[in-house]
Amino acid sequence: MSNYGTSIDRKWQDKWEDSKLYKFDENAKGEKLYVLEMFSYPSGAKLHAGHWFNYGPTDSWARFKRMKGYNVFQPMGFDAFGLPAENYAIKTGIHPNDSTMQNIKNMEEQLRAMGAMFNWENEVVTCFPDYYKWTQWLFLKLYEKGLAYRKKAPVNWCPSCNTVLANEQVIEGLCERCESEVQKKDLTQWFFKITDYADELLDKIDTLDWPEKTKSMQKHWIGRSKGAEVTFKIDNSDISFDVFTTRVDTLNGVTYVVLAPESPYVDNLTTNEYKAKVEEYKDLAAKQSEIERQSTTREKTGVFTGSYAINPVNGKKVPVWVGDYVLATYGTGCVMAVPAHDERDFQFATKFNLPIERVIKSKNNSDDTLPFTEYGVLVNSGEFDGLTTEDAKEAIVKSLEEKGLGRWKVNFRLRDWLVSRQRYWGAPIPVVYCDKCGIVPVPESQLPVELPYDIEFTPDGKSPLSKSEDFLNTTCPKCGGHAVRESDTLDTFVCSSWYYLRYVDNKNTEKAFDIDKVNSLLPVDKYVGGPEHACMHLLYARFITKALRDMGYLKFDEPFTSLTHQGLILGPDGLKMSKSKGNTIAPDDYIKEFGADVFRMYLMFGFAYTEGGAWSDDGIKSMARFVDRSERILQECREEISNKENTKTSMDKTEKELNYARHYAIKHVTEDTEKLQFNTAIARIMEFTNSLSKYLNDENNKNISFLEETLIDYIKLLAPFAPHFAEEQWELLGKNFSVFNESWPTLDPKALIKDEVEIAIQISGKIRARINIPTNLTDDEIKEIALNDKTIKDHLEGKNIIKVIVVKGKLVNIVAK
Repeated sequence: MSNYGTSIDRKWQDKWEDSKLYKFDENAKGEKLYVLEMFSYPSGAKLHAGHWFNYGPTDSWARFKRMKGYNVFQPMGFDAFGLPAENYAIKTGIHPNDSTMQNIKNMEEQLRAMGAMFNWENEVVTCFPDYYKWTQWLFLKLYEKGLAYRKKAPVNWCPSCNTVLANEQVIEGLCERCESEVQKKDLTQWFFKITDYADELLDKIDTLDWPEKTKSMQKHWIGRSKGAEVTFKIDNSDISFDVFTTRVDTLNGVTYVVLAPESPYVDNLTTNEYKAKVEEYKDLAAKQSEIERQSTTREKTGVFTGSYAINPVNGKKVPVWVGDYVLATYGTGCVMAVPAHDERDFQFATKFNLPIERVIKSKNNSDDTLPFTEYGVLVNSGEFDGLTTEDAKEAIVKSLEEKGLGRWKVNFRLRDWLVSRQRYWGAPIPVVYCDKCGIVPVPESQLPVELPYDIEFTPDGKSPLSKSEDFLNTTCPKCGGHAVRESDTLDTFVCSSWYYLRYVDNKNTEKAFDIDKVNSLLPVDKYVGGPEHACMHLLYARFITKALRDMGYLKFDEPFTSLTHQGLILGPDGLKMSKSKGNTIAPDDYIKEFGADVFRMYLMFGFAYTEGGAWSDDGIKSMARFVDRSERILQECREEISNKENTKTSMDKTEKELNYARHYAIKHVTEDTEKLQFNTAIARIMEFTNSLSKYLNDENNKNISFLEETLIDYIKLLAPFAPHFAEEQWELLGKNFSVFNESWPTLDPKALIKDEVEIAIQISGKIRARINIPTNLTDDEIKEIALNDKTIKDHLEGKNIIKVIVVKGKLVNIVAK
C-alpha cells in the first residue's frame, strides 16, 4: 500500500491517547449509550481472530453512534480468575497470577493496536483485590438476604483433577480435560438462590431485544411448568413419596413409578433380593452426566427395587423402579410412568415388558397409535371417563385434595446456582467457621479476604487454600475466638455476574459502585458476545441485577437491554480454529502487513456479523486493494480541489449522479450500520467509491465546493470502519482533529429523486429499447417520445398500434399487430 499501514495506526493511537479523545464524560451532551463487549478471559497469551470479530465491529458501531450524537461509554477489562490458569500453573510451575498478568499485558497491547475507543480509565481486572473485594461484598449481601446458603449436595467429581466439574464439563461420563471417569460425590457447597427469581426471569425475558434462540434457551433452562404433586404410598409400609406431573389426567394409566438413583428413598425401598443389582446400577449412574442421562436418544436403563406403590386414584399396586433418566435435583426425584401416553415411558415399558394401559383417546377417535401424547378424552379411568383432558385435570386434583394425596404445584427445571469451587485461582468466599458461633460472614470492614500468593497447587482432592495454615487460621469476628476460613473459592461466573456495574465507578474504594452513577448509565444498551453463555453468564447477570434491585442498589430490572451474538470465524479449512488443527488465525501478522483497519474491514465485509464464516487470505488482500484504491481516489480529489482551473459552481448531470450516489450511500450505510449489518454497509461505501472514481475520470470541469462536501461525507462514512485511515485522510484534507468529533452525514431525500429515469419500451410484452426520460413528463409526452424512438419505429413498421400503456417511471408497453 502506498502510505497506509502500522505507522499510521500508531500515529493516531498515540494522538487519541494523548488527547484523551475517548475519555468518557458523564456530563457531556448527548443521550447516554453504554456499549459493552463481553470481556475476554486471559487464559491464552494472545487475542485471536474470534476476539477481533467481537470487539472490532462493535467498536465500529459505537463510533457510528458517537458521530450520531450519542455520549458513548465503552469500557474494557479482563475476566481473570479461572481454572485454565491454575491448570497451566500445575503443568508449568508458573504461578497463575504471573501468567495471567503477562497475558493481560499482551492482550492490552493488542486491544490498543486495534484502535478501539475503549475507556481504559474504567478498566476492571477481576483477579485484582480492589475488584474481588466487592465480589465478596456481593456474596455477603446475598447471604444477608437469604439468597446465599450452604448445604450438602451431589456433584460431578473428577478423581484425577480432584475438583468439581460442571455438567457441561462431563462428556460421556468422562472429564473433558483428562478423560478420567467422573464420579458422583456429596460435598457441602455454597449456593445462590436463583430459583427465588425463576418466575421473573421467565416473565421478563420477552421484554428484551435479544436473539429469539437465546431467549428460548433460557426459557427452557428455567423450565416453568404447572402441574400437580401426587402422593404415592408404598404398599405394606409407612413410606410415601410425591411425584410432580403436568399430565395428572393420565394418572389412571400409571403402571410403574421410577426413582432417581440418588433418591434417598431407593435404599429404604430396595428389598434384599434386589439390593446387589440396585447398588451396581447406582454406581453406573453416578458416572453419567445429567445431560447424558436426559438425552432423548439414549437407550433407557433401569432396575426393579422389589417394592410396590399404590396408585392414589384407583388403588392399583404398581412396581417401583430405579432409572437414571430421573434426576434427584429436578422435581421430587420421583416420577410416575404412563407408557401409553409418554414416549420415554413407552420405550422403558417396552424394553422391560411392563404394562401399557391407554387412558386417553383422541377427541374424534382418529388416532389409535401408542404412545398417544396429545390431549383428548379420558377412557378406562372410572368416574372420570368421558371428561376432556382439561376438565379431567381439575376433577382429579380436586379428588386427590379431598383424600390428602395431591395438590396443584408450579415446578421449575432451574436449580440453585452452585458457586463453590475446590480450586485456588478464584475469589475466596468471605466466611469463617467458629466452633462457638458456627457460620460467620466476614465483616465488610475486613474485606477483601485476600488470596495468598504462596500456595501448593498439586491437586489432591482438597481445596488448595485448605493447605495454607496462615490463610485458614483466623479470629472469629463475633466472639474473638479461633475460627477457620472457608477454603473454597467462588465460581468465576460470580465475578462476571456484576462487572458491568463496576466499570462505571471502577476506582471507588468505599463502595462497589456509586448508586446514582450506575443508575444514570445502566442498563447496558448494547451487549455483544458469544451465544455459549446463554444459560450461565447471561442468566446469572440477570439474577444478580434483580437481587441488587430488591436490595435498593439498582433502579432497573435487566442488565442488558439489547444483545447481539457475533458469529464464529472458522479456519481457512472451514473448521473451528484450534492449535491442534493448525488452522488458527493470529491477527498480529496480518496487522503488521496490512494495518488494523484492513483487518477490521475484512472481518466486517467478509462475513455477516451474526453468522461468521471461513477465513480467506484472498479476502483480506482484496480489502487491502480497496483501501489502497480509496487512498488514491482521495488523493485525486484533493488535487482536483486545489486545481485553480476548477471554477464551476453549478451542478450538471455528472454532479447530480455523484450526489445521488452520495446520498444513496448515506441512507443505506446508516440503516445497515444501525442494524450491525456491516457487510452490506461497506458494500454501499464501495459503490460510492466507484461513483467518485467515475466522476473524477470525467473530463468536464469540476464543481469544487460540491466535490469537497462529497469528500467530507465520504471520509465520515468510512470513519467507523477504518478509523486510523479516516483520521489521516481528514487531516490531509486540512480539517481539525478529530473526524470522530464530527456529526454523521445528513441525508438529503431530494437528492434521491432523479431528474431522469431509465424506462423500458416493450412491443407486445418484449423489450425492444431502453431510454432515459425526464421524470416530470406526462403520460402523453412519454408516449410521444417512445413512439418516435428510431428503434421502436423500425419494430413497428407494417404493424397497427392497438394500445399504448404507460407505467410511470418504469415502462411503456405498446400493443401492436
